[in-house]
Amino acid sequence: MIKTILVGFGFSANTFHLPFLKAIDTFEVSGVVSSRPDEVKTELPDAKVYATLDEALQTDASLYVITTPSHLHKEMIVACLKAGKDVLVEKPAFLTTAEGSELMELEAKSAGIVNVYQNRRYDGDFLTIKSLLDSNVLGDWKVIESRFDRFRPNVRDRWRENAGPGSGILFDLGSHLIDQTLALFGKPDKIQADVMIQRDGGQSDDGFYVTFYYGEKRVYLRSNPFIAGETPRFEVHGTKGSFVKFGLDPQEEALKHGKLASDVLETGILSTDEVETIQVEKGDYLMYYHQLAESDQTRQPVVSLKDATLTTQMIELARQSSETGQVISVD
Repeated sequence: MIKTILVGFGFSANTFHLPFLKAIDTFEVSGVVSSRPDEVKTELPDAKVYATLDEALQTDASLYVITTPSHLHKEMIVACLKAGKDVLVEKPAFLTTAEGSELMELEAKSAGIVNVYQNRRYDGDFLTIKSLLDSNVLGDWKVIESRFDRFRPNVRDRWRENAGPGSGILFDLGSHLIDQTLALFGKPDKIQADVMIQRDGGQSDDGFYVTFYYGEKRVYLRSNPFIAGETPRFEVHGTKGSFVKFGLDPQEEALKHGKLASDVLETGILSTDEVETIQVEKGDYLMYYHQLAESDQTRQPVVSLKDATLTTQMIELARQSSETGQVISVD
């Protein structure tokens, strides 16, 4: 049994973590760090509620799931590793590559390990694209576009959209799109980016257009808050054909309604010798938690600090490119 402490009890904890912790017998949520004990007790009547992480670190729990605002992640990871505890931390795991390097050095000396929660590696459309690329159905890929568009023209008062460290859509949604790209292809040769604030009263970036160069190949990563109509989530174009997929993976929506998995069958358009509608693989966020349980034994992270540091490096280079108007070489 892996005794687990939830650090934070907001949307992320309740939507993306608690349902899976409850679903797998290997985990036991023994406590929660929260300033809202009544809410915790409603959902977890047997869990102990701690006012601070330091208090929770005095227990025999071995896994700490950090779901707090991004600028708090690094110091919380440090505290956990110094106490010899394992960590699962929401993305972005930290805010600079220097912080990533510091954490990797600390992890190497600690009995604990750090996993980064990149659940969108388990989106059905991403798994489908990986399968299409691995099987060479589309031939030698040349252009991939990955979009996470939304219609949110008005700024909301929440930490992700306010000014401050760790805020902005490049950290929020960009971390997902960049991680998916790096998981498929590794580090690009060059980066070019336009990171923007377009909404009235915007205090942090709300849109981006990032290009990764892999030799003659291109990956375009985009997000914008003014897209009211449906746009492709993915486009993959190669020497033998194309694959286009509309709509977001339905797992998040299912989780919002209290379901572990979605019953929605997604499809995409595959254009090779013929044009056909194919079924998209079923996404599986629960698989991440099964692999997390395995990592408790193997001591090998599912998504590592090294992975997260590379993602953060790409975010830093994207901002540099946007600020200077230059194409940036990736060392």
